Amino acid sequence: MKRWWFVAVGMLCGSLHAQSVSAPALKAGDSWVYVDTVETGTQGWSQKSVSVTVERVDSDSMLVANKQEGSTQPAVEHLVGIDWSRTRDVNGKQQQVNRPLAFPLTQGKKWHVEYTEANPNKQHTSETIGDDYVVVGWEDVKVPAGAFKAVKIEAQGQWSAIVAPGVTTDLHGQVNANGALSVSQSQITRPHTVSGRLYKAFWYVPEQKRFVKSVEEYYDSKGVRSSRYTEELQSSKLAG
Repeated sequence: MKRWWFVAVGMLCGSLHAQSVSAPALKAGDSWVYVDTVETGTQGWSQKSVSVTVERVDSDSMLVANKQEGSTQPAVEHLVGIDWSRTRDVNGKQQQVNRPLAFPLTQGKKWHVEYTEANPNKQHTSETIGDDYVVVGWEDVKVPAGAFKAVKIEAQGQWSAIVAPGVTTDLHGQVNANGALSVSQSQITRPHTVSGRLYKAFWYVPEQKRFVKSVEEYYDSKGVRSSRYTEELQSSKLAG
């Protein structure tokens, strides 16, 4: 009898985890505190705790406030999608630049996000970033807030950029028998295309209404990781 009961429970849990996950009922007051870790290059490293609080929920967007724990600076408020997607001005038009979740979440589901931005900085005349997302399935994950059964979403992507033309001048001084002598050397940069890879992963927990962990990694044209951004849930306070 007990053996069949355990089998039935196991089949039920498997069935629940196989089903699609619907969008959460987010409410004003829902709040999460994350440990944010930033790694740059081989030695750069910083960590802080940041609270994320829903202040208003509209039909297709939310007003969210981000604030560093212990800071005297006011919270930064910004609009995000109900699915935590981010939209911003790209070439004079509001475009979606990030979409970690696409409800309902079903294993194997895929979606694509891509945009090209002109003159994003002084070094590049244009940048194109594209991500291919896929719902991998259920996975156990452990973060400071505890252990959870989460839906894992992964994204493999690529970035490419056209390097802006320019001239770099290196000026240095030398001293000889007749006095000081300045020497300059100029290097011309011609427009050319560079590219690299990126990787993202999100662990979404339905009971927490948000992902409890996220990782974003960026790789340069040589395949060397240039930066990694990690968020791990430390605590949460969800409205009833």
